[in-house]
Amino acid sequence: MNKILKATHQGKLKIGESILPCAVLEDGTRVISQSSIFKAFGRTKRGRKKDEIRVLNMPSFIDAKNLQPFIDSELAGVLNLITYVDKNGKERKGYKAVIVPMLCEVYLKARENKKLTSQQEPLAIASEILIRTLSKVSIIALVDEATGYQYVRDKEELQRILKLYIREEFLPWTKRFPDEFYQQIFRLRGWQYKPPSVRRPILLGKITENIVYKRLPMGVLEELKRLNPRNDKGHRTKRHHQFLTIDIGNPHLEKHLVSIITLMRISPDWRKFKRYLERAFPIQNGQLSIGFPDMDDVRDDEI
Repeated sequence: MNKILKATHQGKLKIGESILPCAVLEDGTRVISQSSIFKAFGRTKRGRKKDEIRVLNMPSFIDAKNLQPFIDSELAGVLNLITYVDKNGKERKGYKAVIVPMLCEVYLKARENKKLTSQQEPLAIASEILIRTLSKVSIIALVDEATGYQYVRDKEELQRILKLYIREEFLPWTKRFPDEFYQQIFRLRGWQYKPPSVRRPILLGKITENIVYKRLPMGVLEELKRLNPRNDKGHRTKRHHQFLTIDIGNPHLEKHLVSIITLMRISPDWRKFKRYLERAFPIQNGQLSIGFPDMDDVRDDEI
């Protein structure tokens, strides 16, 4: 029989309008309470329709038969309920916190493949909202902030995360930033874009650092700057992405760029884009901001 672990830290995680109880267990596992999963997707534990086709032995939030093709082994591995004791001595049940972005992916993939029922469409919309602010790494940071665990994390955990994202030796240069990334920046800033030879404003480097690298997991940009310092002329000899790992760092960067470009596409101007950006990808700088600040007054030199 597995030992029932105790919560060493607990708190409430605010995502949009939802308040989700969460905890960090004594072995470092971050958990979201069972009821929080239903709240996050705007569902109740009951209320199934009689004609809904369900799969036995699956949690009710993911047991619809049409969703099964989109459940991979990684998600299947975190579908088991975790029993733990909260700080008040009460027995609770929950799931590993990383389940939230994984569930979002299921609903979004099902929608992309036109496999959702009309009743499931709102769940895909909820997933789209959640996925803008969550990732398998950032959900851990959010739980740590909500519970206060961030203040007792040791340096080894930060180093472990950095090792996943960053390599000491740089990779050969490969194009990572699609042309549309720059096209959209030029459009939103009101700059003239003339491919294939585009004269890039000096400000573009600072913009790229802010909307891309500062939004990666906490500590990644600082480590990239250490490995890729400026020379005597103030220039970096390599691109930051050449120091990201092939299996995690660069794939995360590519997914982030897709999300950023999507936000750009739906933005009529730079100010609107900044608002979307701060909502979807707040900068992780110690105390992670998940609010919705008004960015209208931010100057170009504070981009």
